[in-house]
Amino acid sequence: MTLAKPCFLVGIGGSGMMPLAMILRARGHAVSGSDRALDQGRVPARFDALRDAGIDLFSQDGSGVRADMRVIASAAVEQAVPDIAAANALGCERATRAEALAALFNDAALPIGVAGTSGKSTVTGMIAWILHACGRDPTVMNGAVMKNFATVDAPFASALVGGGDAFVSEVDESDRSISLYRPTIAVLNNVSLDHMALDELRTLFGDFAGRARLVVANVGDVETQALLSDLTSVTTFAVDAEADLSARNLVPERFSIRFDLVTKETTITMRLAVPGLHNVSNALAAIGAAMAAGVSIADAAAAVEGFIGLKRRFDLVGEAGGIAVIDDFGHNPDKIAATLDTLHAFSGRLLLLFQPHGYGPLKVMRDELLVMFSGKLGLDDLLVMPDPVYQGGTVTREVGSREIVEALRAAGCDARYVADRAGAADVVVEQARPGDRIIVMGARDDTLSALAADLVARIAAAAGEIPPL
Repeated sequence: MTLAKPCFLVGIGGSGMMPLAMILRARGHAVSGSDRALDQGRVPARFDALRDAGIDLFSQDGSGVRADMRVIASAAVEQAVPDIAAANALGCERATRAEALAALFNDAALPIGVAGTSGKSTVTGMIAWILHACGRDPTVMNGAVMKNFATVDAPFASALVGGGDAFVSEVDESDRSISLYRPTIAVLNNVSLDHMALDELRTLFGDFAGRARLVVANVGDVETQALLSDLTSVTTFAVDAEADLSARNLVPERFSIRFDLVTKETTITMRLAVPGLHNVSNALAAIGAAMAAGVSIADAAAAVEGFIGLKRRFDLVGEAGGIAVIDDFGHNPDKIAATLDTLHAFSGRLLLLFQPHGYGPLKVMRDELLVMFSGKLGLDDLLVMPDPVYQGGTVTREVGSREIVEALRAAGCDARYVADRAGAADVVVEQARPGDRIIVMGARDDTLSALAADLVARIAAAAGEIPPL
């Protein structure tokens, strides 16, 4: 992208738009934008961080849009939004978030794309930390805050701008924009139901892998393995299965995990600072990608042990009254199941507050969510579901949280529907007792993190403890 035109980002506070804005600004573009959440007063710290980066913010009323601008809109922004109407009326150059990001990515000397239904952000963060620790100074686009890079002065570290050759980015299939990316190295983590039917997902992921020079693929995932038959340059990885990079002898810990990294040439004993079998798989993917980029296996393995995770990915917010509160991005069946499996490896009841990330996705995933929850919830576990997140615009509400809860209750699960999220939180606090783990789950709503922190404070107050900082 040239620097000739200033960029105006509509929906600039979103998890995908904010890091794009930061990268564009750091590369010398004049950047401004608007966001519905800004107008509503939600997550003000996020917008303070954008202002601190030299980005001007406007109300989403069309006032910030000028004819000389390139207007970039997130997928969530509708044509009726005043900024889009103003851009159309002024004849502004237009681009989607994905088009703008793909242009930056495809122009890089070493574009590394991370794809998969689950684990994209974590693998991206792991690759970022490995390349950074090994002196490669990467540019990174992530949809989540990378805790390794977050500081008091820069708490929203979802983007890095480096001087090295690598541009690492997660690529999104939900809006089919994965088709825009031309990776040199493609990571294919898994393929499962989320935003659309499996047949279409297979095509999108298969075509993405086919455009790369080298593919790093999870052959422990049946759907991913089926996509590899026509590819010639593939590094495979798997947990407890034959692959170029294999994890063996897993020893779970409450908030970490140990395992042996096994190849034909060597075995390296490792300990990750993030828990769960799924994170072992994520680490194998990241090590494979780093090796494809020229990092030795020993250096990659040593570096990834220092990865401390992402915000909202099995993020321990705090403990009070003998109760742990975890903030988690789980929103589709695979992600939620991975978190539940990780937690069930240790004793203690689970109290889930799950806010679906939209009525449309809930309709698509209804049957798979029912199967997953009915199979993964323990006899003593409790699931509380408020209505799906809704932040404006038109939406069809054919399937809601009530329908999911009613079906789960009929299957014998302890599930409760509480329409209002605050009311759902009240139920969780009332039910919690020492030894429980509370998990706040959902996507597309940054205020869930504040809710998780508030739960810790409320439980601490009830227990007569000083709330954790």
